[in-house]
Amino acid sequence: MTVESPKEKFLRLCPGGFNDPRYLKDERNCKWVAHEMWCELLNQEEFARLLAEDHYHEICRRVLKVEAKTKFMLSQFEKSALHHAIKGDLFAGLMAESLFDLVYGDDDFEKRLVEFATDLSLLPKKQTHPAKWTIATIFPFLAHPQTHIFLKPEVTQAAAKRRGFTLNYTPELNWLTYSSLLDFSEVLAKEVADLHPRDMIDIQSYIWVTEFYESDL
Repeated sequence: MTVESPKEKFLRLCPGGFNDPRYLKDERNCKWVAHEMWCELLNQEEFARLLAEDHYHEICRRVLKVEAKTKFMLSQFEKSALHHAIKGDLFAGLMAESLFDLVYGDDDFEKRLVEFATDLSLLPKKQTHPAKWTIATIFPFLAHPQTHIFLKPEVTQAAAKRRGFTLNYTPELNWLTYSSLLDFSEVLAKEVADLHPRDMIDIQSYIWVTEFYESDL
């Protein structure tokens, strides 16, 4: 019996590839809408203005509004953890300042990610801690989908294992795992090069469709 490859599965589920109507409706469009909303509400100039005026809660409100446009990216526990963590004035300010540095800072992304991980660890915990890969990677991904990718640990680990790729995954936020994820995204981009992926939204969605969906969208 011939084993179906991930690419074959993707094309069975989405015959039109990255332009398939079902793929666009169920996977790409909501993420692109969230990206456009980020660019409108939290572009670098607007984000900096809000910070300068100490509008931390407004920043957090907009962050949550953008996230709400996505589908299945954060679990309900993760959403709850994020909402709970940024309720107070102190933690709203910490999140706002740290998120600006993560997305728009001048330092290397390695340093920005490590510093963001430290700041996330300081936020209050409710059921699950907000210092999660999903929360750390969703906003750079939505802000800069050409260069950053979202890490959903279980499906991404399964995709890497299927290809014999070493993801160097640990639950703790760290640069080695994320840099390995970026390398893995290049492997996947080559795998589907003939399907012409537009950005990391297509690469991340390719992982999700091929690892999560069993038979049909």
